[in-house]
Amino acid sequence: MDTRPYGNTGVRLSVIGFGGILVMNETALDSDHVVGRAIDAGINYFDVAPNYGNAQTMLGPALEPYRKDVFLACKTELRTAAEAQNDLVNSLKLLRTNHFDLYQLHAVTTKADVDTILGPGGAMETLMKAKQRGDVRFLGFSAHSEEAALELLKAYPFDSILFPVNWATWYAGDFGKKVLPFARERAAAILALKALSKQAIPPNHPRPVEKAWYWPVETYEDALEGLRFTLGMEGVTAAVSPGDAQLFDWMLRAEKDYRPLEPEEEIRLKAKAQGISLIFDAHNSRF
Repeated sequence: MDTRPYGNTGVRLSVIGFGGILVMNETALDSDHVVGRAIDAGINYFDVAPNYGNAQTMLGPALEPYRKDVFLACKTELRTAAEAQNDLVNSLKLLRTNHFDLYQLHAVTTKADVDTILGPGGAMETLMKAKQRGDVRFLGFSAHSEEAALELLKAYPFDSILFPVNWATWYAGDFGKKVLPFARERAAAILALKALSKQAIPPNHPRPVEKAWYWPVETYEDALEGLRFTLGMEGVTAAVSPGDAQLFDWMLRAEKDYRPLEPEEEIRLKAKAQGISLIFDAHNSRF
């Protein structure tokens, strides 16, 4: 599998990252199998979080034989230093490791999130101390609003951001058009989410895919198109897979078929995005 630089750190990551939700609610045998498949495919970047059900419990033993050869990222959705420290300690235990390669603030969205994280007794204190101790190598965050991402990038020299880079939200919602250039300016690696998202799920409609809160692409051709858009964006290091086995298979296949979009394909994709119910929209901020 192709690899790209993780910022200026000297580390190279596989362009496809393993989304930990893949092993949520799976058996130990199935977890071992899908992690082994990922390793065989050349994936070295694994991402998980405490709020992914029992994913940490399943991923820890499955990944243990390969731990020294992979880049393991984890997150905390808690906003105070004490809570984040408890999250960190528990995650290290469940994932059977003595350090994380990347530890991230998770799903930062509102001004209250940012103010609490960066304020006295906020989670940022835990992240910086963990890096000083050697419990984590690099620091980052995931954000669900442009304003939150920009505020965090201004406040601290994060090694990376984990952010939605999706054709529909980019073309129809302008989502990310302020964040990605600023991340590049700040020398933060861009780790991409939602490459295979298509649209929001209509109200009161069941999830078409159990482990996705959005409506994903429905064909391999659309999966390839989505990945070509995401990996073609300047500064993107890797795209994290969705938690669904079929979508993961499509992503592995699409990586082999990857080539940058041609200008006429970009025009067609921009037209296709119009009228879609967006999962993120820069014009409807929650900040």
